[in-house]
Amino acid sequence: MNVIFENRFATAPLDVKHYDTEKLRQNFLIDNLMQADQLVLCYTHYERLIVGSAVPVKAPVALQTVDALKAEFFLQRRELGVINVGGTGYVEVDGNQYELANKEALYVGMGCRNVSFHSLNAQEPAKFYLNSTPAHHAYPVQHVRMNDCKKLEMGALATSNERIIYQLMIKEVVQTCQLQMGLTVLSQGSVWNTMPAHQHDRRMEAYFYFDLTPGQAVCHFMGEPKETRHLWLGNEQAVVSPPWSIHSGVGTGSYAFIWGMAGENLDYHDMDKFGPDQLR
Repeated sequence: MNVIFENRFATAPLDVKHYDTEKLRQNFLIDNLMQADQLVLCYTHYERLIVGSAVPVKAPVALQTVDALKAEFFLQRRELGVINVGGTGYVEVDGNQYELANKEALYVGMGCRNVSFHSLNAQEPAKFYLNSTPAHHAYPVQHVRMNDCKKLEMGALATSNERIIYQLMIKEVVQTCQLQMGLTVLSQGSVWNTMPAHQHDRRMEAYFYFDLTPGQAVCHFMGEPKETRHLWLGNEQAVVSPPWSIHSGVGTGSYAFIWGMAGENLDYHDMDKFGPDQLR
């Protein structure tokens, strides 16, 4: 098994004003996730969040450390969030197995040494989406099912943004150091995942888009509220959103997305909103 690792440095909003399409994609788009029998890791310098994936098909995929972490094992100074977007699989953590159905999550705390990812059926492999952040305390492993999380019903069909937000890893559900994760599923006929758009200077965010039908795409909006940019994303691609950037998207068809956050504030509702008439 190979580890595909990439290191992404932070960017300043003044610089991003001058980026063309290709440079925007190089800095913010993650388009190599969900590769069979590979551990894919993208280390960002925004809160040092790692975005990754593991798809075990022929064999289990182990969570391996990389030289850039300067750590004896991956979770020596980190915590990990896992959400399965494929067939049923399980995560083995220090000899204990946690079976994850589609859209279920697992929190793995700092200090866990041996973590590996497995599929129950190679014909319908599990697809594990990963977020990892630095940690200061060892919190226990916790399996989060859809019935365990908090649900928020947001938006309306009239504004094309009716959706359910499943808060899988927020402070009211799971104890973490700084990592928060969840997923949003849009109602049939709705296309906007977050409107009004928002930003939060106290933390960064990453979006992972999935369950797009072939040939469909999502246009993800980023940048400062009065200096916006956009990226076109396909199925099972992710985008990194700096603290100074808004994050909102609209799809050409039905889709879902996973949001992951890291930073100093664990208050989910700590955000600065910008209505459509305020964006430029």
